[in-house]
Amino acid sequence: MTENSEELKKIRIEDDVDRIELFGNLDANLNLIQEKTGVEIFQRDDCLLLRGEKLDLAEGILNELMDILRVGENLDVQKVNYVISLKEQGLSYRENNVRRDIICFTSKGRPIKPKTIGQKDYVNSIRKKDIVFGIGPAGTGKTYIAVAMAVNAFKNKEVQKIILARPAVEAGERLGFLPGDLQEKVDPYLRPLYDALYDILGRENALRLKEKEDIEVVPLAYMRGRTLDNSFIILDEAQNTTREQMKMFLTRMGFGSKVVVTGDITQIDLPRGRKSGLIEAERVLGGVKDIDFCYLRDVDVVRHELVKKIINAYDQYYRRHPEEIEE
Repeated sequence: MTENSEELKKIRIEDDVDRIELFGNLDANLNLIQEKTGVEIFQRDDCLLLRGEKLDLAEGILNELMDILRVGENLDVQKVNYVISLKEQGLSYRENNVRRDIICFTSKGRPIKPKTIGQKDYVNSIRKKDIVFGIGPAGTGKTYIAVAMAVNAFKNKEVQKIILARPAVEAGERLGFLPGDLQEKVDPYLRPLYDALYDILGRENALRLKEKEDIEVVPLAYMRGRTLDNSFIILDEAQNTTREQMKMFLTRMGFGSKVVVTGDITQIDLPRGRKSGLIEAERVLGGVKDIDFCYLRDVDVVRHELVKKIINAYDQYYRRHPEEIEE
């Protein structure tokens, strides 16, 4: 059968596959495959008939989805989109065992697992390396996975403390003009870290550990002058650190500690003329043993499908108009 063949290809749906799950609500999954591949899909009894040019691609996607259902996973639009993206690259969701690696369980018993190949590689790097940089666009789970790994290490007594840091406001961290005491001033900037902690540990448990100082959620400026042993240390939004702040942060690391730095180099909020410490760290530390750089991409976005489209639209726009990117 040639690439341009209009012959039909038949795929049998075995009895161990839930057809409602496979097809999606109002055939949403089948419609998505048709839209992405250009292949028409018809149901005939216990079979699906495919007609179009990219028959092998559409068949591979459907077989992959059926395999996912056979091992007990559910399908949603996000996962179907991800399987399609992988198949277009000649990759397999199933063969990479993406969802079989449980990081930890939330306070409600929900397992936290990597959802994409990029996230799985990120998790493996954190397990193997002492310092890991997780770089990628919004919605790829950089911070949430890092916090889950920190909680897992704490529960397993691999570390004695979890420290979560974030640059507040801008490079100078000028907080004086904001209302309230110091904690009230910085809390809005640390909220994403609190949200991840509350989701994984439960609010009461997280606050109890914070009161005991087993968990610290602090602005980056609080890290100066400290040496942190036996700690899991996360620096979030690291693209908004200066080179001086990044060096200061990385040199806080003590014995028995692990460091994860997360950031999105496409969303730098530093004043014009200030260089991002995250970008410099890529250049300076790229060849250092036991430091790993993990790059998550738009295909790893696990938020609403529109987030991925927004990221792609901005990337394409700035490739066409590089002069509009601020230095």
